[in-house]
Amino acid sequence: MLYLIHGNDTQKARGKLKSLLDLLFVKKPNASFFKLDSDNFNEGKIDELLYSQGLFEQKYIVQLDSLFENKDYSKFLEGKLEDFKKSDHIFIVLEDKINKPVLKKIEKNADKIQEFILKNESTGRSFTTRNGDFNINDFNIFDVATCFGNRNKKDLWVLYQKTKVRNIPTEEVSGILFWQLKVMFQSLNSKNADEAGLKPFVFNKAKLFLKKYSEQELVKISSDLVGIYHNARRGLCDFDLSLEKLILEL
Repeated sequence: MLYLIHGNDTQKARGKLKSLLDLLFVKKPNASFFKLDSDNFNEGKIDELLYSQGLFEQKYIVQLDSLFENKDYSKFLEGKLEDFKKSDHIFIVLEDKINKPVLKKIEKNADKIQEFILKNESTGRSFTTRNGDFNINDFNIFDVATCFGNRNKKDLWVLYQKTKVRNIPTEEVSGILFWQLKVMFQSLNSKNADEAGLKPFVFNKAKLFLKKYSEQELVKISSDLVGIYHNARRGLCDFDLSLEKLILEL
């Protein structure tokens, strides 16, 4: 099965993705979830997820995040569209901008399509903080991971305010931070990218980030982040305020 969620209103598109995933996790509680993006894309992994059967006929839910923006990735994935559609697993394509020929190919095979377009895109939207004025359309949520890695809490805090203006769920920001932590742990005692199971670019960035933290600090931050997530789910703390506190204490 193939879903397509696309458009330059990334806030609404990602919000819809979250709602869809929440629904699928309820319907298929035993399904395994995989997210593939430019940092961890691997053709072999796509084939493994597409053609293999999960344990005890377990189903997979696979998020393909902004992969069609890359020409090489797109060419490979275009050849898999019919198989995505016929698969018992669920593949969800999430894209900001797709060129028309590729979009038509995806639409031809997609079981469900949803598009989210910003109104008055040319004028943009902006907001002001004590750190300056920012255009929301220029915002890239994955800069959160870079600022965290560089231990630049000032810019990280500013980016966190941007996520709140865009109504990006705190859970998504937390997930990005946790992903960066995971990558840093994978790189910590690895000699090269292959050993860490990462792309060279991601591995090299993580190695630079590791110079900013001790292993003990990373363990503590990871533990605190997991604790905040679970306590927020139990209603024991305010997710937003607790994550902001963690950022300011870096």
